[in-house]
Amino acid sequence: MTVAKTCVLVLDCTEPESLAEFYARLLNAETRRGSDPDYVEIIGHAGVRLAIRRDHGLTPPSWPRPEDAQQAHLQVLVPKVEMDAAEREVIGLGATPVDARDNSGPRDVRVYSDPAGHSFMLVAGEGRLGE
Repeated sequence: MTVAKTCVLVLDCTEPESLAEFYARLLNAETRRGSDPDYVEIIGHAGVRLAIRRDHGLTPPSWPRPEDAQQAHLQVLVPKVEMDAAEREVIGLGATPVDARDNSGPRDVRVYSDPAGHSFMLVAGEGRLGE
């Protein structure tokens, strides 16, 4: 018997369709819906898989409050020269900057929350997967 060697990160939210659309546009990916109306997958290039699931009793993430842990987050890999353009894109899609510092310029990591409050980062660097 072989143990499965693939996985998908699932984000819970109250509106899976709109959050799935946010990530599909951000990752230049497509959404796939099955028979479960509360579950949407995002399938992207280079093996990217993400899923969004409706949770009717969801308590939204409260990070970055100092007493709360980030727990999990996505890192969206971006070529270093495209960081400012990527930031404009994620904000235009509905993300909110989390870091209070000025995000423009040469910073290699920029932190945001998606429309449902999950944290993610734009991460730049040479030789990273996806560049």
